[in-house]
Amino acid sequence: VVVCVKSCGICATDYKAVKGIRRNVVFPLITGHEPSGVVAEVRPGVTHFKEGDEVICQPSGCCGFCKHCRVGDTHYCEHAFTTGGDGPDDVRPGAFAQYMLTMGSSLFPKPANLSFDAACLTEPLSGAWKGVIQHSQMEVGDDVVIIGAGSMGLLCLMVAKAAGAGRLIAVDPSAYARRQALALGASHAIDPAEDAKKRVYEIIPGGPDLVVESAGPIEAVKLMVDLRRRGTKWNVFGITTHEKFELDGGLTHFLEGRMDTSFGTNPLAMTKAIRLMETGLIDTGRIISHRFPLSQIHQAMEVMGGEEHTKVVIHP
Repeated sequence: VVVCVKSCGICATDYKAVKGIRRNVVFPLITGHEPSGVVAEVRPGVTHFKEGDEVICQPSGCCGFCKHCRVGDTHYCEHAFTTGGDGPDDVRPGAFAQYMLTMGSSLFPKPANLSFDAACLTEPLSGAWKGVIQHSQMEVGDDVVIIGAGSMGLLCLMVAKAAGAGRLIAVDPSAYARRQALALGASHAIDPAEDAKKRVYEIIPGGPDLVVESAGPIEAVKLMVDLRRRGTKWNVFGITTHEKFELDGGLTHFLEGRMDTSFGTNPLAMTKAIRLMETGLIDTGRIISHRFPLSQIHQAMEVMGGEEHTKVVIHP
């Protein structure tokens, strides 16, 4: 299917690839993997979509037949491809363009009540749902700490809020990010320079039920490890660089917590994210801070490198 791209979010991984911070992306490449748009052309064999349909694009595609696909772990697919991102060997041109080509099986109908801007954030919202709900199994009333209040951290926060979190704490060194977190439902926002562990335990004397690291730096992972009490669930969600942190084996054993990680998305998570937006439980448009035409994508990337932004969206 050829999709005319209407909106595409800039992921931090796009920014890091363009700036050379991440070296596992091979250029020349059209990046951009958070698109929504309109079907412009349907190739032979596609039966579920037609020209003019408004759609949401999952950036990854799978074969449907390997051992991982057969059990539902499509993001592990042995023959996967991705459009505009990285991960599998098969990397295809992405959505920082007027048109992109993808498989019909990677498309989802866009609900009529969703704007293209809100809809293009389906993939990151689905990743947040997958991490917080599917993998870490957050329960109603859980006290949750989100470390990192960038766009992904805010989406994790919004998912936790919608799922009935009790005390919901955001930790971020940026005053701008902390204000955003409070506006989107955090009960508290902490500057890690304040002695984050002390502040968290002042707010949650019994310690958190769930800690999600959605920041990226190794210091955030170390803080997450330090915040654990007995039974704490913790999700290594944000870090993608190969850095090390230490665990006390005996302490980890007797704390009897559970570590999860989560990357990428799958059709179930995409479907859940669309339902969260369609029913009004989560408004992803609230985290969009900047919009640029495709002709100004270089300026958009510079905004990504600054502090006062949340989600930047490109309009091809």
